[in-house]
Amino acid sequence: QVQLVESGGGLVQAGGSLRLSCVASGRTFDGYTLGWFRQAPEKEREFVASVVWKGGWTHYADSVKGRFTISKDNAKNTVYLEMNNLKLEDTAAYYCAASAIPATEARFIPFWGQGTQVTVSS
Repeated sequence: QVQLVESGGGLVQAGGSLRLSCVASGRTFDGYTLGWFRQAPEKEREFVASVVWKGGWTHYADSVKGRFTISKDNAKNTVYLEMNNLKLEDTAAYYCAASAIPATEARFIPFWGQGTQVTVSS
C-alpha cells in the first residue's frame, strides 16, 4: 500500500520561503509520477508541480513557475517542494500525490498524503 507523508508546512510572511517534504513508501516508484497539489478553503484541489520518478522530468502550474521548485531524492524516497517568494494566494493545504500516469487533475490521482498547511501572512 502506497503511503505518502508530508511535512514542512507552517506560517510564513509574504515573500518568504518554505520547503515541503514528502516521504513515499509501500512500493518502488519507477514509472510513477509524484507531485504536489493544493487546496484552499472552498476551492477545488489544484495541481502545483510534479516530477517523474525515474526520468526526473518536471512540470509546474503557471501560477508557481519561477517561484517553486520540485525535486526528489531517490535514495530517501522523498520529494521536495521548495517554495520561494510566497504570496498570500499560496495559502492552502498542500498534498503529496502519486500516480502511475502523470496527471494534473486531482480526480485522476489514486494516492494522497494527509496534507500539510501553508499559511502566508501579509
